[in-house]
Amino acid sequence: MSQKKKKTSLQTGELVVCNNAKARHNYHIEERMEAGMALVGSEVKSLRMRQGNLDGAYATIDSGEVFLHKMNIASYEHATVFGHEPKRSRKLLLHRRQIERLIGKLAVRGFTLIPLRVYFKNGRAKVELGLAKGLKTGDTREDIKRRIDLREARSAMGKGRR
Repeated sequence: MSQKKKKTSLQTGELVVCNNAKARHNYHIEERMEAGMALVGSEVKSLRMRQGNLDGAYATIDSGEVFLHKMNIASYEHATVFGHEPKRSRKLLLHRRQIERLIGKLAVRGFTLIPLRVYFKNGRAKVELGLAKGLKTGDTREDIKRRIDLREARSAMGKGRR
């Protein structure tokens, strides 16, 4: 029985631009999905130089369309007067059925839509969205305690082998 190995970003042809590290710490991610991004040329060039930042970014659904807010894409230095605004709202490209399913899931209390990472896949800019539920302060403390206990147990096991 062979186990399927998870493909790395080099094997799938993905170029990761930025990750949202705080999202995994502050939220419990129930579901993930991939969406395209509607960008202008200077934004694409800036993202290829890995000049994106997801700190404080979030996604909303307005009149049947999904938008990404507060994502910072640094201005491209070689752009002329046709540059872009760094923190503008950007439209995300999803199928209608996916949007309708998201609307139903977001109606449940406590769920929110957050971007997890931005990357290029086959030359197209993509964003990985997570349907997430916020963690309480006690939950994060329990996580930290669990990690410390696990680390101590591993070190104790390692000392016994020598």
